[in-house]
Amino acid sequence: MESSQSIVLGDVEIFRVIEWRGPLMPGPDLLPDTTERTWRDNAEWLAPDHWDPGTELTVAAVQTWVLRSGGRTILIDTGVGNDRERPSRELFNRRHTDFPDRLERAGVRPEEVDIVVNTHLHGDHVGWNTHDVHGEWAPAFPNARYLIPAADEAYFGPGNNYASGHRPDDRLLYEDSIAPVHRAGQSVLWEDSYRIDENLTLEPAPGHTPGSSVVRLASGADRAVFVGDMVHSPLQLLNPSCSSCLCLDPREAAITRRRVVERAADERELVIPAHLGGSGAVEVRRAGGGFVLGEWAAMSQPR
Repeated sequence: MESSQSIVLGDVEIFRVIEWRGPLMPGPDLLPDTTERTWRDNAEWLAPDHWDPGTELTVAAVQTWVLRSGGRTILIDTGVGNDRERPSRELFNRRHTDFPDRLERAGVRPEEVDIVVNTHLHGDHVGWNTHDVHGEWAPAFPNARYLIPAADEAYFGPGNNYASGHRPDDRLLYEDSIAPVHRAGQSVLWEDSYRIDENLTLEPAPGHTPGSSVVRLASGADRAVFVGDMVHSPLQLLNPSCSSCLCLDPREAAITRRRVVERAADERELVIPAHLGGSGAVEVRRAGGGFVLGEWAAMSQPR
């Protein structure tokens, strides 16, 4: 498994550092609007990067997208993190990986990170916001601004009893991965939209969570959109009405997904979801009244 791969769009270099890649869950469990036949009928192109026909389990990755833009280093999402208590998600509970070493090998030193974007506040997107320093959680990137959607802060934060207290994970992840960033004075809560630099803009994309967001890239003639958890499988790009079991508001997520996919097709934006295995980025094109996948991005090793 390659831990990092890169492409260049306009003046922005993009590479990813993979924390974990492997089987996730049966396809119809992940996408309740699909059937076993849906996955089998698409096996030729879904396998092996997105679905394993032997086990009939979807394949996913937890990864951080690293952007070099405008002389700054920007991280989009920070994965699961080490030694986190996540009792509701066995896959993420008390994990321990060499992710910081992978960042270093890719040329990313913690003190050189300028901006951390959390597309939303789920545990596999905020875990490496912080690390353990003598038994206390502290920001892992000491000089970075952490861009956090205000709507997710309101929903998952203490003012709403940590997402109404339904899952212990929500309080735990807030206390170990979000609250320390606030205490350090490194967080920026944004709403409506947020201009990161001349190449990158944050925009709301609600549904998966109240504050889910996308990062749009426009540099020269190149366009891309980092869609976070709006897409867990490329099947959702072909059928945007299909939401995952992980969406808090599946109907709103579907409306948002269609809007984003339509724009991606019309403006030739490369679509870059958070969790796809394989290349991890793909073009979408209109075909009749629907959509088809275009070229997958050719990834190379980072410089």
